[in-house]
Amino acid sequence: MTISVSDEELLARQDGHSFELFYGRYFERVLAFFSRRTGNAELAADLTAETFASALVGRRRYRRQRGSADAWLFAIAYHKLADAQRRGYAEDRARRRLGMERIVLTDDDLARIDRLGETFEVGQLVAALPSEQQDAIRARVIDERSYRDIARATRTSEAVVRKRVSRGLAALRDRIGGSR
Repeated sequence: MTISVSDEELLARQDGHSFELFYGRYFERVLAFFSRRTGNAELAADLTAETFASALVGRRRYRRQRGSADAWLFAIAYHKLADAQRRGYAEDRARRRLGMERIVLTDDDLARIDRLGETFEVGQLVAALPSEQQDAIRARVIDERSYRDIARATRTSEAVVRKRVSRGLAALRDRIGGSR
């Protein structure tokens, strides 16, 4: 007999396995949510990853009395979507200016992203990066700070911050077996 653990209980537990179960329950729904709203598979995959990274780091802030776990997760997703819509034009222009190519995701890449939640703790992967990349990814992806804000705080240019985030994310993709 299998005992079903609620989403709320999974978030309340602070172990990686519980979050993996939560991730497994919602990955496809979150990816489909972004896919329908953006019409762009790459952006949908990026936003899904950002949503779960924020959920993983912020799960201690989840409060059952404020609503269900899935509502909390989709609130994060809505914020990620709104942020992406606001920053999309500026980031695309900056990416082109820096000569960075757009990442093209295959079906295999999407499957690898799915397995990421099943096999790795995001925090462990980020912790293996050089400190400047760790700090940039945490500030941008996890804390949801703007490139401008991060640049001011680190007394560097926005281009430097963007490059650190880009290199860190590329290293993370390589570590989970992503292909280019």
